[in-house]
Formats: sequence, C-alpha cells, structure tokens
Amino acid sequence: MTGEISHDGDDLIDLDDAVDRMRTLRSMWLADRSTERVSLERSAGRVLAEPIRAPVDVPARSHATMDGFAFDATDEYPFEVVDRSVFPEDDPGALADGTAVRIATGSPLPPAANAVLKREEAAVDDGRLTGPTLEPGTYVYERGSNVAEGEQLFDAGERLGAKDTLLLGDLEIDEVTVFEPLSVGLLATGTEIHEGRHRDLDSPMLAGLVRSWGHEATYEGSVPDENDLVASRIDELASEHDVVLTTGGTSVGKKDYVVRSLDALGDVLFHRVRLRPGKPIAVARLPDYDAVAIAIPGKPVGAHLVTALVARPFFTGDDALPTISARMARAVDIATPGFTYAIPVTLEDGVAMPLGHVDSALAVYDETFDPSVLSSSTRASRADGIVLTEDAIRADERVAVVPHTVLER
Repeated sequence: MTGEISHDGDDLIDLDDAVDRMRTLRSMWLADRSTERVSLERSAGRVLAEPIRAPVDVPARSHATMDGFAFDATDEYPFEVVDRSVFPEDDPGALADGTAVRIATGSPLPPAANAVLKREEAAVDDGRLTGPTLEPGTYVYERGSNVAEGEQLFDAGERLGAKDTLLLGDLEIDEVTVFEPLSVGLLATGTEIHEGRHRDLDSPMLAGLVRSWGHEATYEGSVPDENDLVASRIDELASEHDVVLTTGGTSVGKKDYVVRSLDALGDVLFHRVRLRPGKPIAVARLPDYDAVAIAIPGKPVGAHLVTALVARPFFTGDDALPTISARMARAVDIATPGFTYAIPVTLEDGVAMPLGHVDSALAVYDETFDPSVLSSSTRASRADGIVLTEDAIRADERVAVVPHTVLER
C-alpha cells in the first residue's frame, strides 16, 4: 500500500473521523490490488478497477414507444401513408417528406421521423393521415436519450450491484475489470472461547457481513488470552490474508492483548471510537505483510454495529446510510454527551420502538439508554434498524432509522 494516514494512537475519535480514515485506507489499498476480468453475471458485489464510459449511444436508434404512425411532426397534416409497416426487427428505410409509415412498439424510426401518432388517435381516409398536433419526440425513445456515447457512468472503486448489469448489458459490455476480492481471516480471542466454555457468537456473524460485502471470509479458529500466542497467530494470519479480523481483547484490561499485538506488528491507525455500543474498535496497517488488521470488541451486538458502521466503508467504499423516517415511540435519554449512540429500534406502521426500553420486547432500561447491556444482548439483533444520535430523543420526535438491510449490503 502507498500513502499515509495520520493517527492518534489510542485517542478516542469521532465516528465520522473513523469512517473517513477507513475510506482513505481503502483508497490506498486499492491502488495496489490485482485485477481480473469477469463476465456480467459474476460482477454483482465486485469493485470496478477502472471507470466505464459509454461506448455507444443508448438507444442506438430512435424507436417507437406506441403502435401507430411515424412521421416528421414539424410538417403538417395530412400525411400520405406509405404502403408498408415497420416492426422491431426491420430496417425502417427512408421516409419522404409529407409521408407517414405504420409502426409497431419498439420499432426503429425512419431517420426523417421524429414522432409517433397513437393508432387510436389516428384517422386514415383514402390513404391520408390526420390527427391531433404532436410535438417532436412524442412517443419516441430518442437516440442517445438514455446514455450518450462517451458519457462516464461508473467510477473506479465503485461497487457494482445486480441492477448495474442492466445498464452495462445495454451498453453492449460483456465483461468488466474488477479488483480481486479481499481474503479475510477471522480470529476469535479469549480463553473462555478457546477452551469451549463460551460459544463464539461473533465469527459467524462477521463472516456473513464480509461475504455480504463481496469478499472471502475464512474462520481461522481461536486463541487464548496469552500475549505471545495472540501476537504469533495474528502474525501467521497476516501472512495468509489481506485482512485479519479479530474479536475480543480490544479494551484496556489485563488480558486484552490484541491492540498491543497490533502495535508491535504494525501501525495502529486508531483505537476506540466515540460510538456506543462498540467503542473499543482498533484498526492497524501491517506493512511488513501488506495486510490490514481490524480488531472488533467481543460483545456480539456491539461487534455487529461497530463493524457495520466503521469497517463497512473499507470493504464496500460506501459510507452512505439511507434512512427511513419514523416517530419515536418512547423518550430515550443518554448518559454521556460527546458520543454517537446507536439505538436499536423495531419498526411498525411508521413508529420506532427502542428495543431495550422497558416498554419494548426487551426490557433493559427505563429512561437512559444502556449500551453496555444492549451490546451483549443477542435479542437486540431482532431490531429492524438503528437510530444514530448524539442527543436525547423525545417521545414522538421524528427520527431517521438506518435499516439493518442497508448495513449488510
């Protein structure tokens, strides 16, 4: 990777700052990624390695959008109807001044024609056509009106979706150049997980996120809370994968060795984000391995939220979070100003119920949002989305809900 990212070691940074750093890291990473050509049917979820300009006009020829008669609308009625019809598979041929031709929906217009009179509005008497006055372009899908030749439609670094194959196919593009997907190694830390006393809830969830973002995820097992073992396992996985994604051990406790290991193996870009739940995330460059490490806190719901909100832009290039407007069913207070709070909510008939509130299906808090307990409560994963806020929210206040479907694509 080339370029530089400034960092503040273990200083607490804002969520927006963390997202900006992840996007910068992504740009640096893509500069050195290998590329490949893939067919359109294999392009969804892949990241373009080069911009795409339209090689042709779309449509290549103007064509009719109604059954009727084609003619030059700058001329005047009546028009002499020529003794032929134009169908989608035809060459429309030439059209003389003052004449009209029968035409079917989807058929190419003769070069001289610029409008179509609907069949039901047309009157033909003794081979002469009359009807209402039309403007040029009426019922015509005009050449180049969809896409003009040379127009740039896709940027390098853009992640393609299934719908993008529609436009690419219409441009007569059969293959695209994309970056190779990232290889991501998942490592769970924690003696209680390694010894089988606690189930590893985070790794399957993180694997699903990584795959939904178009990359390859491999579960690489677990490691106990022993400093040398944590460091050596991250070292091994950084040699095998583009990204090492760890869970647990990201705080500042006696047995939290992950961030110390990352600091020894590379450059920690940041550690801890002003986000609740999910604060103790760490991200590091490991230049000796040409790899990136992302250390996720171990509480399951917090792990999901911080990965989806902070790490997602690195994997997808997209930090946009489309929202749904809703009315907050209950007031929610916050304990500490200066943080972004991710409040899980369920949605019903335009009303957002904070999941975790004592009046919801998961009773965790009464008035003040409790991110610590919610971060561990797997029932909170049943939320339909989250509300991001830095302030207390009043009952009946309009809020912007980020659906979970947005975070997982």
